[in-house]
Amino acid sequence: MLFTEVRGLPVLAADGGGPLGTVTSLTVDVVSGAVSHVRFRDSALGRVGLSGRVGLSGRVGLSGRVGLSGRIGRSGRERAVPWDAVDTVAAGAVRLRPAAPCEGAPRAHHDLLGHRVLLDTGTGHGTVLDVAFDTRTARLLALFTTRGEVLAGRLRGLGDYALVVRAG
Repeated sequence: MLFTEVRGLPVLAADGGGPLGTVTSLTVDVVSGAVSHVRFRDSALGRVGLSGRVGLSGRVGLSGRVGLSGRIGRSGRERAVPWDAVDTVAAGAVRLRPAAPCEGAPRAHHDLLGHRVLLDTGTGHGTVLDVAFDTRTARLLALFTTRGEVLAGRLRGLGDYALVVRAG
């Protein structure tokens, strides 16, 4: 599956309750070459406001609440679950295992999508467009950059400035 296919999927609890939120990104551990966490924004559906204002304005606000006024916000709290807490990832949703621990978003996180890529020789190798990974094992398979495909085994490091990959 591709990272861009996972982004935006609902995150569902194992008990079948409503969505916990929406996937914003996947955290990658470059050393292991695998996804370590699923990051998501709390569901606005869990915070329905009853302000009494009824309208059809369709305005998009930044409050993070869905109210009767029709305003939809984006400021829900970002959370994360370790990959071990994920039961399944499919085209329709990310389903968690029972008693999956939701935690604050992990501190060390760099979204691979849109990240600059450098070869370990210092030469630029474009920007990450997408990443393919195995949904059962979380192992990265390949990165697709503006300059072509990079096999996941070539990853060396990831920081604020760039993703570094082995040349060749």
